[in-house]
This record gives sequence, C-alpha cells and structure tokens, in this order.
Amino acid sequence: MAKRNFSRESRLLTPESFNSVFKDPIKAGSPSITVLAKANGLGFPRLGLIVPKKALKKAVWRNRIKRVVRENFRNAQDKLCPLDFVVIAKGPAQNMSNRDLDEILAKLWNVIYRRYKKLQVRLSDPTK
Repeated sequence: MAKRNFSRESRLLTPESFNSVFKDPIKAGSPSITVLAKANGLGFPRLGLIVPKKALKKAVWRNRIKRVVRENFRNAQDKLCPLDFVVIAKGPAQNMSNRDLDEILAKLWNVIYRRYKKLQVRLSDPTK
C-alpha cells in the first residue's frame, strides 16, 4: 500500500513555488473551485491552497475547505501526475457539502490529468 501522508515536502511553501504555477498553468475550474497545475520535475505532486478571506468570510468556512482539499489530495496523490497544484476556493464553496467538494475535486484532478497528457503528447510530437 502506498504511503499516504501530507508531509512538508508535499506542500507548496514559498511564493516562488506559487508564482511558478501561475506562469502558464494547466487550468481546470468549477464555480466553487479552480485548480492550476504545472509540471514540477520532482516525481511527486505538491499542493498549495488559496482560500481568500474576501470570498469566504468566516474562518470556519475557510478551514473546512482547506481540510477537505488536503484530505482529498492526500488520498489521491498516488494517482496524480508529478505536478504542482494550486487550489483556489471561491465563495460558492462555503455552501457545499464535503461530499460535493470531494466529487468536484476528483473531476478537476481528472481534467488536469487529461490536459497534462494531451500537452505531453503535443510537446513530444512537434507535428501536432
């Protein structure tokens, strides 16, 4: 069984790490969550979270969103590509159940995966 933890090495910690993802990312989004991703060359995925106070006023809402996203990432990280992910929460996320958030994140991870694979094919075959 794969080791499923959310250690320090699995997180985006520095502004430089976040900024690198913001430059030409692979994007997937929903009305409540946006996911940006970029290849990291490390061989394992990393996660960064942006949960703005302006969109989610109460700390309880922000903390719940962060907890659900971290848990979802922790359980899915062995299936994810070696990318740096930045998850940006939006206002509608506060009214969603944890199950709904999990379902949306699973769909967004799959969208990112398909777009990443398509990009790899395009980069490896210059005729496309």
